[in-house]
Amino acid sequence: MQIDAPAPSSRAWGDPLALLLASTGEGVFGIDLDGLCVFINHAGARMIGFEPDELLGRNMHDLTHHSHADGAHYPVDDCPIFKAFLEGLPCRIDTEVFWRRDGSSFPVEYSSHPIIDSGEVRGAVVTFVDITERKRAADALQRAKGELEERVGERTLALATALKQVRELAARSEAVREEERTRIAREVHDELGSLLVALKMDVNWLDKRLSEQEQRTLEAAGDMRERMRSKCQNMSRLIENAVDNVGRIITDLRPSILDHQGLWAALEWQAQEFVQSAEMSLNWCMDVDDVPDPPEPLAMGVFRIFQEMLSNVGRHAHARRLDVRIVVQAGVLTLAVQDDGVGAPAQAFEAADAYGVMGMRERARHFGGDIQITSAPGQGTLMRLSIELPHQMSRGTLA
Repeated sequence: MQIDAPAPSSRAWGDPLALLLASTGEGVFGIDLDGLCVFINHAGARMIGFEPDELLGRNMHDLTHHSHADGAHYPVDDCPIFKAFLEGLPCRIDTEVFWRRDGSSFPVEYSSHPIIDSGEVRGAVVTFVDITERKRAADALQRAKGELEERVGERTLALATALKQVRELAARSEAVREEERTRIAREVHDELGSLLVALKMDVNWLDKRLSEQEQRTLEAAGDMRERMRSKCQNMSRLIENAVDNVGRIITDLRPSILDHQGLWAALEWQAQEFVQSAEMSLNWCMDVDDVPDPPEPLAMGVFRIFQEMLSNVGRHAHARRLDVRIVVQAGVLTLAVQDDGVGAPAQAFEAADAYGVMGMRERARHFGGDIQITSAPGQGTLMRLSIELPHQMSRGTLA
């Protein structure tokens, strides 16, 4: 009987196990019950710096698993590889290192499976892979996570601080509004109220004198007419004072010049009023030729910011001179107020109770603007508002 020779393709698979061990990228070695190497593939030997023939018959624990990652001795009795085949149970570990021939180590993931023959454990097969890149990626991910958590914590703290400041600013604004209501009520009561009471008394006096006029003699009636004429003149003066007080209260609430002559005129009027009241000299410079007034909400916002700047100078600066520069350039309004007063540390303008500064900045941010403050003790203070005007208002770049 003739037996055909194996086909060439079949001969190429003469030792499938050897081919499998040679082709895999993982390290694979077998050990007997004494921990001596029975076989190892080229990938495994290369990872620990040996040739396969150099490892046969050598104790693999003493060779490549003798120490922990920190260099501490690793007793063989504690080794999961040996425990696995001694107890007949597999294991899988990814928290240890293997050691190379040159004394360096690398993080490794390994598994050990017992080899059982006729019900008895004969040894174990160990597979392992270098997980340096995986560890590096995991460490990078952990660092990124930590940095992200730190940034989230910082942002959360910043948001909490900002929310607290907004609440404090809102409470302060409400207190200021209540103070303003109280002031207006007092002025109406004390000044307008007293004027109206005086007018009422004068009207009652006139009414009574007129009712008695027919009973008087001709000479007495003429004398009374002169007295009534004098009383009417006094009432006219009281009415003029009342009108002036009403106008002043209305101006405090909203300057009519802002409606009648626009923002640029209102800013100059406010500066002149301030320096006259504070007995300061003023250096005024405004370059806004041909630039129309901003829309009403923006104009009012800029005007209120300017008022607060002047108020800060009046309350804290103890200055003798005030420089105001207002310019529109490339569509951006810059309003700068500088005094020669006592100045203050930069942190004073960032304090939690610097409600005036916070209010100015909130107004500026509402319109997309920004406020910068430069100051130092003994060097005065410069407050600068920068805010972009609507495109249709720009007159281009100023020379």
